[in-house]
Amino acid sequence: MFFQTKKGRVKNVRKTFNDELKKLHVRFAELGMMVNEAVFHATNAFVNHDKKLAESVIEKDYVINGCENDLEKMTLELIALYQPVTEDLRDVITILKASSDIERVGDHAVSICHATINMKGSLRIAEIEIEIAKMGEYTCQMFQNVLDAYMRKNEERALKIAKDDFFLDEELRKIRKRCVTIMQGNPKVVISGSYYNLVATYLERIGDYVTNVCEWIVFLEKGEIVELNPNTKQY
Repeated sequence: MFFQTKKGRVKNVRKTFNDELKKLHVRFAELGMMVNEAVFHATNAFVNHDKKLAESVIEKDYVINGCENDLEKMTLELIALYQPVTEDLRDVITILKASSDIERVGDHAVSICHATINMKGSLRIAEIEIEIAKMGEYTCQMFQNVLDAYMRKNEERALKIAKDDFFLDEELRKIRKRCVTIMQGNPKVVISGSYYNLVATYLERIGDYVTNVCEWIVFLEKGEIVELNPNTKQY
């Protein structure tokens, strides 16, 4: 009869945990890629007045929500079954928290798409659309960068990405101020100006959630909960 040693049992448990953790990371990467695509398509749909593209992003949102639910279930099961400690526990908790922030980014992408659809036919303001396009491109790049920083566990890069959020804050203030000025001079653009304000706000809030993910990268590496850009976040 074969009797497994205590050392052997521990080794097998460790291997099983590592295998489950790898599955968790793969699922997290899938969530990140789906949300990255949603943000990219949402911003392009708005800038290009593409209603069909906006509708496709909205239709796919349930897949993102399902993936985030899977991750929550997987992380809680992993904690319950293996009771990880120190670095292993931080790894699991980071995925649990960061996946929630990333799913919220997907929600804002959907909100941008709804604005695209609802704004169809409204009088456009070319100079504001140029600023929105710039802001959207910057937001997409920030999100791609934070996903890469997370996968590489690059704390230094995460701190730099968090600082990039100040650009979005400034762009939001600029767009709001310019929209108010234009709307005061031309009542016909009040509806479109309101939507520009909304979309710029959604993009800025995506930046806030990117900053949250940066905070979880710091937690993953240092085990410390820090608040980056505390005076700029809006929810």
